[in-house]
Amino acid sequence: MSGFDDLFSGKFTKEDHSFDKEAWAAKKQEERQALYALADGTAEIIRQDSAKYQQFLDVQSRFDRYSPTNALLILAQMPEATQLKDFDGWKEAGVSVQRNPVSIKILEPGKEYTREDGSRGTFFEVKRVFDISQTRGRLRSVPGVKPDDRTLLQALIHRSPVPIQTVESLPNSMGALYDHDQQVIFVCRGMDAGDIFRSVSKELAHAELAGTRQEYSRSDAAFAAYSVSYLLCRKYGVDTADYNFSRLPVSFREADSQGIRENLGEIRDTAAQISGRMYRVLEQARTAKSKGQER
Repeated sequence: MSGFDDLFSGKFTKEDHSFDKEAWAAKKQEERQALYALADGTAEIIRQDSAKYQQFLDVQSRFDRYSPTNALLILAQMPEATQLKDFDGWKEAGVSVQRNPVSIKILEPGKEYTREDGSRGTFFEVKRVFDISQTRGRLRSVPGVKPDDRTLLQALIHRSPVPIQTVESLPNSMGALYDHDQQVIFVCRGMDAGDIFRSVSKELAHAELAGTRQEYSRSDAAFAAYSVSYLLCRKYGVDTADYNFSRLPVSFREADSQGIRENLGEIRDTAAQISGRMYRVLEQARTAKSKGQER
């Protein structure tokens, strides 16, 4: 036992107070449930509102490491957010949070636990974060190095899950096509960089979604692949003006909130798989360019 408890005895209060662990735990549980309810409610909105769904994708593209549940929470609380940190995170970055800002609440993984059936689960805790727009002072920034079109496309096709082959033309004016039977992506020759990125990213998404399945329905996966392509374009600065989400599929509009979150998780994870492969190529290019500028 510590020998310093006497330092606090009767020094600061005139009456004894007790800490109610059960009340504290109940309060935390109530906060978590409120956030889950908010995420579910936002999922209900985006399954019916195509503009809100596209806005969700914009949020997820900026916070691609966040879970879809947290992206839904950001969409509900501050959809224009661009960079989030907690109070200590901003302090470490050398800036201060404005006085009395309204925090954005997200869910952060905490301790693991064992369920009654023996499986492992994770406790989630409420975390309060703030957007850069809610801070004062100047954030020390590292100048970014934007990749050229060739480097970006090289990164996109790096370690593709299936071979990629160029052809003169494809049906219905398609720029690229994943052929599940042949396990290959065909790409039309002569396209500009933006069209290549948009079309190939969508077909790479199809290839990822198909995985090792014997049977694969392109039509069933079309919405997810299209959404993945949009996410990647937004993340890497490729024009998305021609993307149109005005017709959300019936299966998406009729799903419950849990089903919506599962669909969003598949979209987010597929984009992350492709983006993860791109990272090494882009980092190597950034390093080489930075060294070249230092000479």
